Order: sequence, then structure tokens, then C-alpha cells
Amino acid sequence: MSIAAIAGVTGTAPTLPSLPTQATAPSSGTGFDSVLSGVDQLQQMQSSADGLAVQAVTGQLSDVHDYTIAAAQASLAIELTAAVRNQAVNAFDEIMRMQA
Repeated sequence: MSIAAIAGVTGTAPTLPSLPTQATAPSSGTGFDSVLSGVDQLQQMQSSADGLAVQAVTGQLSDVHDYTIAAAQASLAIELTAAVRNQAVNAFDEIMRMQA
């Protein structure tokens, strides 16, 4: 089954902030930096959605669906980030409950 493109719709697939996939050595310092980079991307997505919301309210935005898409992307990224954080906290709590 193939999916045909909708006429008049252009653009690229949304990108979400990425988290590191491999653990790095504590001395390298690149793991935490990449996590912070993902948080910066999340903040940029939210700022973009906020800017488009202002444009939509003031009538400066020609296509309201641009705001809808940006808001949905930002919302999904926030939910993903919160889920990853919750899993990390749960893993930390589980490690702390282990007996030596």
C-alpha cells in the first residue's frame, strides 16, 4: 500500500530533539552536552510555536495550519522529554533501592 502526496502540501517531516543513544565515558563530557542541546531545541520549538500563535492572533499569519503543526510538534516534544525524564528518575530510584 502506498501513500500519495497531497497536492499543494510541501515541507519536510518534523524533527524532534534527539537524546544520545550510547553511554559515553564520564571523562568525555559529551553526553550531558548533547542532552542540553536537545533541551535547547525543545525551547526553540516552543518559541517558534509561540511566535506563530502571536502572528495568528494578530492576523499576520497567512496559513493557520503552520501554527497548528508547530504547536503539535512542540507539545509532542515536551511530552517525549517528560517521559524520558520520568524514566530516568524511576531508574535512579530503582538503583538507590538496591542493596550493596
